[in-house]
Amino acid sequence: MRRYSILLLLVLGCAGKLRAQKSKSMVTLATNTPGAQPAEEATPPPASPVVYLMADQMPAFPGGERGFQQFMREKAHYPEQALARGVAGKVHVRFIVDEVGRIRDAQVVKGLGYGLDEEALRLVRIMPWWTPGTIKGKPVWVSYTMPITFRALE
Repeated sequence: MRRYSILLLLVLGCAGKLRAQKSKSMVTLATNTPGAQPAEEATPPPASPVVYLMADQMPAFPGGERGFQQFMREKAHYPEQALARGVAGKVHVRFIVDEVGRIRDAQVVKGLGYGLDEEALRLVRIMPWWTPGTIKGKPVWVSYTMPITFRALE
């Protein structure tokens, strides 16, 4: 047992030295390359937009509740796996509505399994653009959590 721990320490020690040598050589190559132009000053990446949890005017599906219900009737497909097992209920999906109404970063926060989670994500991803949320009249990014209800109609 002791031999293994010593061997492991030797391997880890060597790996650390190799990394240090690699990083030194990489720096050396970058600074000593003949004819290399000085690097331009890097511009900082653009700041991430602020994502609000609440807004003066929350984002809305085009056509409101009635439009959402119609969209669900036309586009939803009940997974065979869920039908066979009689699974029904709500899948909660969180996403961001950006300043122009696009849906971004959809993810299931509470699911049911049996293909229903994947179907809920698919539905959110194919939704038309929403009316964006606003604060003081300006469109903003808003995080939104939506329950999608699945009921098998027989």
